[in-house]
Parts: sequence; structure tokens; C-alpha cells
Amino acid sequence: MSIRLVIAEDTEHVRRMLVDILGLHGFEVVAEAGTLDEALRRVEESEPDVLVVGHRPQGIDGIEAVRRIRGRPPSPPVILYAAAIDGEVEAQAKEAGAATCISRTAGVEALARGISAITLRLDR
Repeated sequence: MSIRLVIAEDTEHVRRMLVDILGLHGFEVVAEAGTLDEALRRVEESEPDVLVVGHRPQGIDGIEAVRRIRGRPPSPPVILYAAAIDGEVEAQAKEAGAATCISRTAGVEALARGISAITLRLDR
């Protein structure tokens, strides 16, 4: 059974790259979103196993996006995938409900490993 993802990223070329590379890793991207509102709708419609959120989906801070997503059912684990992850951002994201934070500088391979690690902990 493949792991179902929603990718919420406002930069289209980054979103397309994530969809393509994560697909090569065997993940099923069931929906994409460029805004927070769109991400909320896509999560509700597709009930993914994991949601990957960029740091600024359409100008909204990624941490606030995580908080809003985690506050509405269904609420899949959320990975904050951002360019600048430091201790403060990570602490704020985890407090908001993020399952983990992965820096873009670590690459998509690190993101794929993070998705796999989270889904191993899910009751599937």
C-alpha cells in the first residue's frame, strides 16, 4: 500500500519537483496545493497519510499553516519543509503540531526518509 501525500507549496516549480521526485520514491501524491485554503480542502477531500507544507504557503507563515491544519479534522501528520530550519523554527513548528521539520538544504532524499519514518509510526 503506497503512502498518500498532499504537497502544499506556493512555488510551482518546487511543488512540481517534489511531486515528481517523491513519486519516484514510491509515494502517491494525491493532491497539490498552492495556498493554505486549498491545502485544507485537499486534505479534507483526499485524506492523505502525510501533508508536506512549504514555509510560506501563499504568504502565510508555515508554522501558522501547521497550526490551522492540525486544528481541523482530518488532521494528518504534517512535515514543515522549509529553507531555513533552525532550533527556534523547529520548536515553534512542533508546538504548532508539526510531526517534524526538514530543511530544504538537506534535500528531497531527507524529506523522503522523514515521510517514511512518520508513516512507520502510523497504525495502517
